Amino acid sequence: MDSAMDAIVTVDETQRIVIFNAAAEVVFGYSRDEVIGEPLNLLIPERFRAAHGQHVRRFGETGISARRMGALHVLAGLRRNGEEFPLEASISHIAENGHKFYTVILRDVTERVRADEALRHSREELRELAALAQSVREQEKSRIARELHDELGQSLTALKMDVIALRHEVPAQNTAMAERIARIESMLNSTVAATRRISADLRPLMLDDLGLAAAVEWVIQEFTDRSDAVCDVQIVGSLDFGDPHATAVFRVLQESLTNIAKHAQASKVSVLIESGGEQIHLRVQDDGSGFSLQSPRKRNSHGLLGVRERGYLLGGESRITSAPGEGTTVELWLPSPQTCAADGKPA
Repeated sequence: MDSAMDAIVTVDETQRIVIFNAAAEVVFGYSRDEVIGEPLNLLIPERFRAAHGQHVRRFGETGISARRMGALHVLAGLRRNGEEFPLEASISHIAENGHKFYTVILRDVTERVRADEALRHSREELRELAALAQSVREQEKSRIARELHDELGQSLTALKMDVIALRHEVPAQNTAMAERIARIESMLNSTVAATRRISADLRPLMLDDLGLAAAVEWVIQEFTDRSDAVCDVQIVGSLDFGDPHATAVFRVLQESLTNIAKHAQASKVSVLIESGGEQIHLRVQDDGSGFSLQSPRKRNSHGLLGVRERGYLLGGESRITSAPGEGTTVELWLPSPQTCAADGKPA
């Protein structure tokens, strides 16, 4: 026992210490002579003593002879200097001459807990940074989309009106000039349409101006216009919530529909958006060709990764279910903005 790397403490049925090995002396800061015969509460923070006594009694009554290290949550010990520290423990008991003895093997996990806490803190910081970067990207997309729509779009429209006016001033016999103006007008029409399309792809202005419901209607219409699939849409509850939740729902819906149009060869698509209570739920399901989730991701293909990222950044989760020939289901759950505000997170 003295050669063991872990602390070993044995107590009798009255919870008094009868064995205290060398590693326990190092962990707790007591010598063996100081603790033999003392109650085990000496090594337990005061607020945990009552619960610990009840736990040991229940353990003895179950008839289980041992419980392994790590089977319980991280516990707390009390050093001689009053410092509390986290520990893991395995416990066993035996009966000898009608008396019960409990042996606990303890492992100081202070460094591991500190490392876990540092890792958790680092992940939180990275998530906050990624969420900020996502927000900045959306703001920049919105700015560029609005400039394309308002500045360039208006200039092109004015130029188109001038070309139309010029066309009426060209003599009828000047067919070469009339044909050139017609080509310019056709090119302007294509440029205006491309400008509107690029602006909408960057960020539909209706998402900012009219809200998520209008943006959902627009993206569904865009999908049905370029796909032969029938799309059934069900909205439960109000979609009257703002960014970043509205943007996340819209982008996941947009990405899912884009993937269906490109790859799924689906005949039917169903979209469900539920809002109410403590969460927002989006589900996009198709009956298309599906794919294997175990297949390596194609190079420069980040659509599904983006779905997971948007859920993670807002403290939610996502799930993608698919198999070859069985269609695909994309789901997103986000905590509602009210829930985030109640938790102290940015809404």
